Amino acid sequence: MTANDQLPYHRVLLKLSGEALARESGMGIDPEMTAYIAQRVQEVFQLGMQVAIVIGGGNLWRGEPAAKLGMDRSTADHMGMIATVMNGLALQDAIERLGIVTRVQTAVEMNSVAEPYIRLRAIRHMEKGRVVILSGGIGNPYFTTDSAAALRASEIHADVIVKATKVDGVYSADPLENPDATRFNQLSYQDVLDQQLRVMDTTAFTLCQENAMPIIVLNFWNPHDLVKALQGEQSVGTLISELPGRQPSLPL
Repeated sequence: MTANDQLPYHRVLLKLSGEALARESGMGIDPEMTAYIAQRVQEVFQLGMQVAIVIGGGNLWRGEPAAKLGMDRSTADHMGMIATVMNGLALQDAIERLGIVTRVQTAVEMNSVAEPYIRLRAIRHMEKGRVVILSGGIGNPYFTTDSAAALRASEIHADVIVKATKVDGVYSADPLENPDATRFNQLSYQDVLDQQLRVMDTTAFTLCQENAMPIIVLNFWNPHDLVKALQGEQSVGTLISELPGRQPSLPL
């Protein structure tokens, strides 16, 4: 794999929820959904980009609801970290079946199934043309996988975080509740804060802002949107960066 100097991004971190691996129920690991994700990753890889992935574990376990029912929060969150490793292994299998060498690294050490997370090793894997799945959160409780994505993207010097959602960008209001909601093509970090728009949890978003890490929010389930956004098409998703001002699209 050779880098394409014509593309706006060279190294990409894809943030997926655990539910992306499941079907409508939002639970479990569905082979068809996993294969779909692998195909989207393959398309980005074939553009010549280096790819890292952070995936959640909510399809297998949710720590916060369990803690609210009385479970120790640290125990609940550690179970969630292990769930992300399970998802990472499933995704690794699907991507490797497409002929792309993939490595799973985890912040929760389990050396018989995955590599420990080592920043320079992750970077080296990508430089050698391997996809890297960064699982286990950040290895500590009380942090979301959004925070893990923001931290890992900064550590590996990613050019952008792609937050994969079921919505085609950031809106001025919930488009399901307000038909007049406007999708933004571009926002600054301050725009997001001023308008109290929900993009990531506060810790993760602040980390992105402090490190000037761009974020693209898009609908991962529109098959071509990921590639279009990473090729710089402004009509797809919402780009959040240091750039001031915003360019809203027409209301839906």
